[in-house]
Amino acid sequence: MSANNLNPKYIVDENNRRSSVILSLDEFTALLEDLEDLAAVAERRDEPSVSHDELLENLKKDDLV
Repeated sequence: MSANNLNPKYIVDENNRRSSVILSLDEFTALLEDLEDLAAVAERRDEPSVSHDELLENLKKDDLV
């Protein structure tokens, strides 16, 4: 989800400074999913990559394609 797609509502303090934000449940859930995806990418960044052809070959060997 892009930050441009969010519709935040802000709670401000007595000095009119933003202190909290309110998001719809759908927006909040989408942001959590994005964070989980980014965490998975970060955890796996040092793993070796596999070419598309090699992936297809492995899937065919396992009768998954």
